[in-house]
Amino acid sequence: MIFATLEHIFTHISFSIISIVITIYFMNLLVHEIGLCNSSEKGMIATFFCITGFLVTRWIYSGHFPLSDLYESLMFLSWSFSIIHMVPQIFKIWNHPNDLSAITAPSTIFTQGFATSGLLTEMHQSTILVPALQSQWLMMHVSMMLLSYAALLCGSLLSIALLVITFRKNIDIIGQNFYLSLFNFNRSFSFGEIQYLNKKRSLLQNTSFLSFRNYHRYQLTHRLDHWSYRVISLGFTFSTIGILSGAVWANEAWGSYWNWDPKETWAFITWTISAIYSHTRTNQSLQGANSAIVASMGFLIIWICYFGVNLLGIGLHSYGSFTLTSN
Repeated sequence: MIFATLEHIFTHISFSIISIVITIYFMNLLVHEIGLCNSSEKGMIATFFCITGFLVTRWIYSGHFPLSDLYESLMFLSWSFSIIHMVPQIFKIWNHPNDLSAITAPSTIFTQGFATSGLLTEMHQSTILVPALQSQWLMMHVSMMLLSYAALLCGSLLSIALLVITFRKNIDIIGQNFYLSLFNFNRSFSFGEIQYLNKKRSLLQNTSFLSFRNYHRYQLTHRLDHWSYRVISLGFTFSTIGILSGAVWANEAWGSYWNWDPKETWAFITWTISAIYSHTRTNQSLQGANSAIVASMGFLIIWICYFGVNLLGIGLHSYGSFTLTSN
C-alpha cells in the first residue's frame, strides 16, 4: 500500500512539474524578458528525479526491473526523454537549451500523460513476470531499446524542425524574389526620382533585415542538423546493442537468435533507417535537408515499431500489448 501511494505521488508530481515547465517554455517564447529559463531547467531536473523515484519504487516492491509491460515501458520512455535533456546540460555540450527543451519537454509529458491517463487503471498494476521475461537480459535488452527509441525520436523531431525551417526559408526567398520583381516593375512607371530613392532605401532596409534574419536562421538550421546527427547516432548505438542483446536472449528463451517476429522485423527496419541516415551524413552533398528527410521517415517507423505489436497483440512480444492478459 505504501509503495502504491509513493507511485501515485511521484507520477502526479512529475506530471504537474513538467506541465509547468512547458507553460514556462511557451511564456519564454512569447515574452523573452521574463527570464524563467533557469526555472524550466530546474523543473526538468525535478521531473527526472520524480520519474526515477517511481521506477525505483516499482522495482523494489515488484522484485524485477520495471520494464515488463506497456505502462512501465512508457514511464521508462518518459524518463529517457528527461535524461536526454539533462545530459547535455550536465556536460555543458549544448549552448542553446531551449532548442532541446522544445523536443524533450513535450515528449516527456506526452508519454507520461498517455501512460497515466490513456491506459486502463488495471494496466497500471504490477504483475508477475511471464517465463519469457524471467531473465537477466530483461534490463539490458529492453532498456537499450527504449533509450534508442527516445534518442531516435528526439533526433527525428530535430530533423523535422530543420525541414520546417528550410521550407519556410524557401517560401520567404520566393516572396522576396516576387517583391523585387514587383519593385522593378513599379520602377518603370515611377513619376519622379525622389519616389524611386525612397523605395530603394526602403528596399535596402528590408534586405538588411532579411539578411540578418536569414543568418540566424542559418545558424539555427546548422545547429539542428548537427545535434540531430549526434542524437540519432547515439540512438543508433543503443539500438545496435539492444538488437544484439535481444538476439542472445531470444536464443536462450526460444532456441533461435532471430525469428522474424513482427517486433523484430520493425526493429530491424528502424535500425536500417538509422543506418541509411548515418550513411547519408558521410556524403556532404546529402547533408542538411536531404538527410533530414530520411530521419523524419524514422519518426513514424519508430512509433510503428513501438506500438504496432502492442496494438495487434500478436507475435512473441505480445506480452506488452494493450490487452490485460499476457501470452
